[in-house]
Amino acid sequence: MLEIFLVASFWLFLSILSAIIADRLKISIALIEIIVGAITGYIVYELGYFDSLQTNSEWFKFIASSGAILLTFLAGAELEPSTLKKKFNEVSVIGIIGFFAPFIGCTLIAYYILSWSLSASLLAGISLSTTSMAVVYAVMLEYGFNKTSFGKGVLGACFINDLGTVIALGLIFAPFTYKTLVFVGVVVISIFILPIITEFLTKHYARKTAAIRTKWIVFLLFALGALAIWSGSEPVLPAYIAGMVLAGLISNYNLFIRRLRTLTIGFLTPFYFLRAGALMSIPAVISGPIVFLLLFLGKVISKIFGLYPVIRKFKEDTNEKWYYTLLMSTGLTFGTISALYGFSHGIINSSQYSYLVAVVIASAVIPTLVANKYFLPKHLLEKPVIDEELSQYENYIKKIDINEK
Repeated sequence: MLEIFLVASFWLFLSILSAIIADRLKISIALIEIIVGAITGYIVYELGYFDSLQTNSEWFKFIASSGAILLTFLAGAELEPSTLKKKFNEVSVIGIIGFFAPFIGCTLIAYYILSWSLSASLLAGISLSTTSMAVVYAVMLEYGFNKTSFGKGVLGACFINDLGTVIALGLIFAPFTYKTLVFVGVVVISIFILPIITEFLTKHYARKTAAIRTKWIVFLLFALGALAIWSGSEPVLPAYIAGMVLAGLISNYNLFIRRLRTLTIGFLTPFYFLRAGALMSIPAVISGPIVFLLLFLGKVISKIFGLYPVIRKFKEDTNEKWYYTLLMSTGLTFGTISALYGFSHGIINSSQYSYLVAVVIASAVIPTLVANKYFLPKHLLEKPVIDEELSQYENYIKKIDINEK
């Protein structure tokens, strides 16, 4: 236990350092955590102590995965079903093109230019077709776009894009068994019963039992995540669906959502983003920069050329169009998951895995840095009038006082 506490404190120190750097440079903290993780991993690797970081230990992977799951749930909770219906044409068209453009482009590059096998090329196309829900939502939350119609549209398109990645991975590589049917069946049933149970617990126990809503949400996400892993899928997918299903209900409890965000971003996601950076093999990228550049440019350019003409039909402002396009060009969660799946099942080798992970992480950092630096649509941001969290807390205290009287 002593070693675990020491390692955990080291990573949390890096998260504090990342927060300070992000504030100084006015850059999203999620991106800084990835960069700091990559630099730290490289330095420790060169010193011969990489295993001491315990990035592949079960406890570390559990905390990091929990961060990705809860962050994905919160992203889904921002996307209200009514908003998704209003923007159905936008999010579906952009999401579908956002998947197919890099999938086709990167598969062709890997097969015809890099001479990878067909299965490895398809795996590369799947890994690089993603849009990072974790990074996009973290950026949206940090700047306040998550509450805007623009931000909800981006999150919806991200979901459709990543859904295409999950389906492609399952159809091409993952076996379709009875476990898949069980998983799909439970998810479908959950769509109908989760709002009922959540509303009941909130109505009867929310103000009587300590943090029962948080316990219920975490239990729900872990249970669905376990079922997803058992079926051969990924736990972040049902987390996003659960967030969408409960969006209309939990959106009425801003203080609760803020507390859940504090738990997620304050403790869990630093392990996820820092670990993602640390797993990138900088020596492997340095030894083969041409491969890295071909795959990186293939992903980003195919995304831009595929998406920008379509996004122009839905957005008029230049900054909005480019910001939307560049955020859709990011990748992280499903990209690394797909690459790891391919490596674990012998579809790609260790070098190919390192290239894909490096490209995925670079695509999470570079397009977002450019978007925030040059194309941030500041006109969409509302000026803060009051501290919302303090206001919610004061209203809550007033209600208690009234009930006691």
